[in-house]
Formats: sequence, structure tokens, C-alpha cells
Amino acid sequence: MQQRSLSRRSVLASATVVAAGATGVVGAAATPAVARKRDDRLKKIISRMSVEAKIGQLFVPYFYGTSATSPNQFDQERNLAELGVRTLAELIAKYHIGGVIYFSGWANNIQDPHQIADLTNGVQRASLALPTPIPSLISIDQEHGANVRIGSGATQLPGAMALGAGRSLSDARAAGRISGTELAALGIHQNFAPVADVNVNPANPIINVRSFGADARDVGRMVAAQVTGYQQAGVVACAKHFPGHGDTGEDSHTGLPVITHTREEWERIDAPPFRAAIAAGVDSIMTAHLQVPALDPSNDPATLSPTILQGVLRGELGFDGVIVTDALNMRGVRTKYGDDRVPVLALKAGADQLLFPPNIDVAYHGVLAAVRAGEITEARLDESVLRILRLKDKAGLLDGSPYVSAKQVDRVVGARKHLNEAARIAERTTTLLVNQRETLPLRRKQKKLLVVGASPAFPTDSTRTTVPELARAFDELGYSTTRLATGRTPDAAAIDAAVAAARGRDAVVVTTDNVNATSAQRTLVARLLATGVPVIHLAVRNPYDIAHLPGVRASLVSYCWTEVELRAAARVIAGRVEPRGKLPVPIQRADDPAKVLFRAGHGLSYCD
Repeated sequence: MQQRSLSRRSVLASATVVAAGATGVVGAAATPAVARKRDDRLKKIISRMSVEAKIGQLFVPYFYGTSATSPNQFDQERNLAELGVRTLAELIAKYHIGGVIYFSGWANNIQDPHQIADLTNGVQRASLALPTPIPSLISIDQEHGANVRIGSGATQLPGAMALGAGRSLSDARAAGRISGTELAALGIHQNFAPVADVNVNPANPIINVRSFGADARDVGRMVAAQVTGYQQAGVVACAKHFPGHGDTGEDSHTGLPVITHTREEWERIDAPPFRAAIAAGVDSIMTAHLQVPALDPSNDPATLSPTILQGVLRGELGFDGVIVTDALNMRGVRTKYGDDRVPVLALKAGADQLLFPPNIDVAYHGVLAAVRAGEITEARLDESVLRILRLKDKAGLLDGSPYVSAKQVDRVVGARKHLNEAARIAERTTTLLVNQRETLPLRRKQKKLLVVGASPAFPTDSTRTTVPELARAFDELGYSTTRLATGRTPDAAAIDAAVAAARGRDAVVVTTDNVNATSAQRTLVARLLATGVPVIHLAVRNPYDIAHLPGVRASLVSYCWTEVELRAAARVIAGRVEPRGKLPVPIQRADDPAKVLFRAGHGLSYCD
């Protein structure tokens, strides 16, 4: 959708946020005496490290392959071309790397839980073979919902906006705890979640359903709950993207967005979730590659701004944990400076972990040159290394073995109790927006269904797509389904085929994905409505789709299209469970964005 939010001021909330509950295991604060004793022990480790080893501790690079020592030939060649080594073990040895990040898909790091555990053990063996043997802090982006890395074998949970619709702090905390428990069993001890951005711009191309919603106070409470859940499980949570990425119309992967909020607006819109995360004991915060002139008029991205990182985040908000940059390969941080200077400027600004440099050799030697020239002091390096070692110590990596076992993976990852709890949480998030003439729930005689529409692939498994999986969920509930995936841009032939398939059906369930004013999905829905067959609309990503679909008599939102959300939506449509979700964002009218179609908090039940 291209329109901006109704009014950013219409979704402002108080800057005062009450943190949810006590901090977790990882985030638990030590007494001053215990903290001093811990730091003395960690400083002794630092004193034995070379400058090169200290610099290596700061970097969190990507790599290719499912193994630290024996990736397939294709991945070895990609590593050699981009990283200058054939394996991750060689990368760790060459640059004294202190942490790595796992990706699915393009990086081919993730296949199944046992493979991940083997990869983790290979990483730790390589790390303990360094001159100063320090285990790696292994990271991942496992937000759940639309942004998930580990699919097959692990428990899938509702994403942030779905949890925002559920409005349950206990569910948000439980989701973090379940996810964190499974990550810890795989030897992954830093998760770049939760998203603390407040999505006040419906056209936001990068945050959107990754946010808990549009109300700063509500987002802050959910963020605090998730931080607590993750850190109770022994995993380092990371609130992102500071100082707030929720009101952008540009993706920082491809450009340098500008946040035009005044200082007062920033305090009320963007700051509360980060204050809540800090109050909940969050141990790391990720920066955003965007400009915020009200906080720093220099026009440098926040990642490279001492005013924002040291002045605001550390000084005003009082955060003394690890500051991690967003990925340094993103265009938003590379518009003004070269790849050798970006990591140097990030460190000078106050960052500690340097994530995903586009060229590890250039980045590493850029920092090394700055240290040798005196631009960055060794004392400054020591500050960041100490913070990183504190994280490793809290995650249990410096006491005992950093290795994980196959038995623990079998016992924890994808455990039946986790799957059952995830299903129950998801059922409390599905949101019913429209239900005219009691179209829903389906009646007992409505057994023949057509499931049709946009069919995005699952985030971690391109072999599984939305329409067939939703149809399968209905089949398991006793329905007879015909399925027809027409895509996000159905042509005339696909629409004609859908209309023909609707004939003789008792009802049609049509899925949409990011509908806008010119979308052919609008034509598909209109043609299906014209058949006279009852049509049930399910937005599988954005809640905003309904604004472009006049005439729909039944409409729901699942906020994502993974199995757990699709099964929950099917059960709601079938009447097996009551719809309980409430919109966490307002929806504006497509024909007049100055007016609200559905306010935040709207959500019907079958009792209404």
C-alpha cells in the first residue's frame, strides 16, 4: 500500500512503559561485588589477547555451508570467492572470529536440527583451537512469523504482529521462552529478536508485520515480555532497530531512510519499546541504518552516530549492554563511507559487535589499521570485548563445555508440548475483521471448499506454499477441498480458472498477500464475489489488504503464512475455536486515507 498512516500522532502513546516481570536468567543483573569479580576474571582473559584477537571478537560474519569444516564443493567455492577461505573453520582461524550468524536459504547453513547441532559443535571446536581459546557466540534471526530461519523440525511460532493481535503478555513471553529453549539446545545463544519498532506507517516495506503494532506502549510491553522469555531460556535477546525503524517508506537494505519525527515524537513513538527492553534487562540492542535529524543533524546513519549510540542510547537511556550493528552489507550504511571505514566509524560511534561485513578482509584490516594509527585505542577495543565476553559468560559459554548433544536436540527441539503451546497461542491471534450475515463460522453442510489465491512459499521451505497447506489443514478438519494457487499477480486466465473452480463449491476461501490499489488480486476477489458462492477472505500477511477489497462479507487476518498460523486460521473459519485477535494497527480507507476503516483494537467474535 502506498498511503501513509492516517496520522502518526493518532497512534502515539505514553513514553512511560512498565516493564513486564522480572528479568530472565541471561539478563539477570549481578550484584556490584559479583559483577566486579566477574569483570576481573574476564579482564584477565582480555589481557592475554593480541590486538588481532580482540578485533576478531567484534566481528559476526556470514559464511556458506552446512559444516564448519567440510561444506560441499559449491559452498567451498563461494566461501573462497567471497571470504578468501574454503571453510568457516579457516575463517575463524584467520581472523580470530568471535561470533557467526546462521542463515537458511542463500547461505545454506540450515537443513535440520541435528545438522545445526553438528555445525555448532564444529564452530566451537574451531574457536577453542585459537591461540586464546574462547567459544563463539552464535547468532540467528529467528523472529518467527515472516522472518524465520529454522523451519523443519523446530517449533514455529506466531510472529510479532500476530502476538500483538493476541494481546497476551504471557503468550509473548511463552513464545520467547519456547524459541529460546530450542535455540539453546542447538547451541545458538544470541537471537536478533524481538523487533522493537513501532509500525505507524502501513507502507513500511521492511518492518510491517515484524512489529508488534502501532501503539508504542503496547509494543513496549510485548517487547519486554519477549525479552524476558528469551533470556529466561538462556538466550541473549536483541531489541532492534534503534532508534526506531517503524515509520519508514524505504528499505534500509537498499537505501538510507530518513525518520522525520521531531524529538518529542521520537520520545513518544519510538523510544518506549527500547526503554521497556532495557528495563526488562535486555543484553543487546541492534542499530538501524537510517537518519534521524532530530537526534543527530549530521546526516550520518544511526549506526555510525556517536550522538545517537553514546549520547542517546548509552547516556540518556542508560544501556550498558552490547550494541550490535545491523548488517554492514546493507546499502543504508554504505552510502557515505567505504567498507573499510564503516566498521571503524561504527566502533567509534559506540557499537560493539560488527555484523555481516560485506568483505571481512577489508573490514577487519580497516579496524586493524585504525588501531595501529591510534584512531581507535586498545582501551576502546577492550571495552567492547569485555561487553561481548560478559554475554558469553551469561550464556554459559565460558564455564564448562560449549558443545551440544544429539540427545538434547531430540528432547527439546520441536517437542510435542512446544508444538501444542504454539498452536494454542496462534489460535488466540487470528483476527476476524468482517462477518456480515453470519458468513462465519462455516455451517456443517458447507463441506466442499475451494481454497484459492496468493500462495507465498513458507519462509524456510520453498517446497511448501500457502494454498496447498491451508487446503490440507481444512482436509484434516473433515472438508473436501479443491485448491488453486493463483499467485500475487493473477492473470485473466488464472482468474477465469478460479471462477470456474468456484462453481459447485459450498464456500470459497481466498488468500491475499499485500494487496494494493492496482493489484490483480482485487479483480480475483471481485470475480469470486460475483459467483454468489460465499467468499471468505484471509489476508495471510498484511492486515491492510481489506481496505482494497470492498464487498467482502467475511475477512480474517493471520499475519503470516507459516503452518502454525494457517492451521489456526482454518480452525477459526471452521468454528472449532473462537476468533480472539484484535487489530494491533489501525487500517485506513483506501479511497480516503485520512479516515479510519478499522481502528486498532477492532476484532469480532462469533458471539458478536
